[in-house]
Amino acid sequence: MSKQVFTAADIEAFLRSGKTAADLPKDALLTPSAKDALRDGTGPAPSVSGSSAVPGTPILPDYEYHWTPGKDPKTPAEIQAFFDSPPIVAIKHRMVDIGRRMWEREYTDGNGGNLTIRVGDNLVLCTPTLVSKGFMTMEQMCLVDMDGKQVAGKYKRTSECLTHLAIMKRQPKCKACCHAHPPHGTAFAVAGVRPPTCMVPEADVFLGEIGLAEYGTPGTPQVADNVGIIGVDHMAVLMINHGVITWGKDVEDAYWKMENVEALCKVVWVASQLNQGKLMSMTGSQEKELIAVRKSLGMDDKRANLTECQLCDNSDFQPGTVCRVPEAPAQLDPETEKIVQALTDQILASLKK
Repeated sequence: MSKQVFTAADIEAFLRSGKTAADLPKDALLTPSAKDALRDGTGPAPSVSGSSAVPGTPILPDYEYHWTPGKDPKTPAEIQAFFDSPPIVAIKHRMVDIGRRMWEREYTDGNGGNLTIRVGDNLVLCTPTLVSKGFMTMEQMCLVDMDGKQVAGKYKRTSECLTHLAIMKRQPKCKACCHAHPPHGTAFAVAGVRPPTCMVPEADVFLGEIGLAEYGTPGTPQVADNVGIIGVDHMAVLMINHGVITWGKDVEDAYWKMENVEALCKVVWVASQLNQGKLMSMTGSQEKELIAVRKSLGMDDKRANLTECQLCDNSDFQPGTVCRVPEAPAQLDPETEKIVQALTDQILASLKK
């Protein structure tokens, strides 16, 4: 008996009928696009490649969008059909949900913050400009090319998507970006201070070393270049006098890293008020172990070749201290000193009368 082959269209019809992945025949064959459609509709696709899937095999959450290289839609009609397709609509839903989460956690104010997700060789979904992240709708999402030109969506895309694209162009692993203004993370950015490593294991695993990018006017090529260069080796970047940008393999991953940044900055800020600002640091060997965990999760770390003594060197982080030698008081010239003394003597003599 021949095995049944499912295409993306077959899977979409399968899901619309109310069925789930568990209802698929055990020996079903799925095309790559069918696996994508199944994943976007019900979570990660089961491992089906000609042999029966193992019942009850544990899976990890995976929201990464996989496109076929060289197969981007080209014509306006093809682009619009792609923009309205079920997998892209599912991502739009997630963007709206994450925007609401950002707003509810006070990571954004007014129309601040934005999200992007790469969905093709030259296609990126992004949030609109001048819309609160807490009240976005799917209809407001935009589609741009890798140069920022809008190709679909009736709402105007955010100007700050250029900064996201600057990272994506330089770092192929960057599939989604999250930009926001979380209070504690932004406070570190305004102070121009990078939070130290070797303090919180979870932050060191999921963020690694946080980068610091020089200021540039938001939405301009200057800030895009500043952040794009730093973003190559840092999955979280503090933008001086602006906010925070994080990236990951999917938009959920990028958003989680924003939560990681804010949590780390808050913990470090509070801890700096205790014990006269003395913070407990992990050892270099312990940090090596965390870098190995990052590698096992598919995350690169430019510190991998550093020695243990270099890894936890937080000497630049000195909370609440001012390292400055007081200036010597200004000295008056001798003639001026005589005049001042004479005036002082006259005033004191007049007060005695």
